[in-house]
Parts: sequence; structure tokens; C-alpha cells
Amino acid sequence: MPTRVLLVDDHAVLAESLSLLLGSQSDLEVVGTARTLADARRLVETSRPDVVLLDVALPDGDGIAEIPALLERHPGARVVVLTGTTSDRVLVGAVEAGAAGFLSKSGGVRRVVDTVRAAAADEAVLPEATLERLRPLMRQRADERHVRLTEREVEVLQLVAEGLTNAAIAERLVVSLHTVRNHVARISRKLGAHSKLEALSIALRQGLVTP
Repeated sequence: MPTRVLLVDDHAVLAESLSLLLGSQSDLEVVGTARTLADARRLVETSRPDVVLLDVALPDGDGIAEIPALLERHPGARVVVLTGTTSDRVLVGAVEAGAAGFLSKSGGVRRVVDTVRAAAADEAVLPEATLERLRPLMRQRADERHVRLTEREVEVLQLVAEGLTNAAIAERLVVSLHTVRNHVARISRKLGAHSKLEALSIALRQGLVTP
């Protein structure tokens, strides 16, 4: 089955360009385009997308602030924030809201397709250098929740913190990719996270892994 993508952006030209680009891929399907957060809430429920490409600034509100509401309506979605800024405040806020990653509006065409595919596979979608910059910032906020993880789950999370993909983690631990994905899914459930990035953010705040 193709990966189902919902576009949320009020810039008609950009939204149409992204729709044409993603729709031309045999493994991707654009299931809707929303111009407002109200439309996004409705379409998330009716179209059940695998990936949501979400602009930061919409006519009726802040896209990042809306992420928890979208995930509440469809917890299985992976939200990728469309942004023209690399502001620490914006990026950390998006991660802690449950975003799976970021897509720069100034990036190339190939980057869009690769990002959607990576998000659908529950990879952390952001450059390693950006992750390195954000790790200490995500530790600055206290978190009183305490979750017990197994030794292997902590080991997997530590490798996520180092910026490794699921495939690279599998190679490092000499296990199958399927095993790593199962570990990541269990970690996310235990931490109440909607994405690998959010799980990492929670784990850093709890001191389960080191930055």
C-alpha cells in the first residue's frame, strides 16, 4: 500500500507543487490538501494519513501548537513540520509536541520525497547536526515522569540520540531491522511518544540517555 500523505499549507503554489511531486511517486499518495488547521483536523480524521506535512503558520493558528490535537485524532500519523526557520525554539517546540521531524522549504525536490518516506518508516527526520544542537536544549525542561526501560531499549535510544537510523542501529547491534523497529515501537509506547524524536526528547528530559 502506498504511503498516504496529507498536505497542510495555505500557500497554494507550494501545496500544488508538493502534491504533484509526491503524487508522481508510485509508493506515495496525496490524500488531501488543507489550507487551514480546521481543515487539517477534519482531513486527519477522514483520510487517515500516514504522514502529515504541516506548515508552521496557518491563517487560523500555529501549526506546532496544533500537533497534539492532530495526533489525538489520528495517533498513527507522523507529522513533519514544513519550516523556513531553524530557530531552536521552533524546532524544540515541534519535537516536544510530537513531530517526527522537519522539512526545510528551501530544500531540494529529492529531499521532500526522502523525508516523507523516512517519516513513514518512523525515522527521525532532521539533519544529524541539528539533532546534535537540539539534544542539550531538550534536557533543559524537567520531566517528573519515570519510565522503566530495559537495558537493550536504553541502548537503542542512546544510538538514536547519536543520530543513527534504524538500519544503522541494526548493523551496530547485529540484529534485524525488524527487531530495531519493534524496540523503537515499544519505547515510544512506554514513553507515550508519537515519534522517535519525541521519544528521544522525553528520554533526555528523564535522564534515560545522555546528550
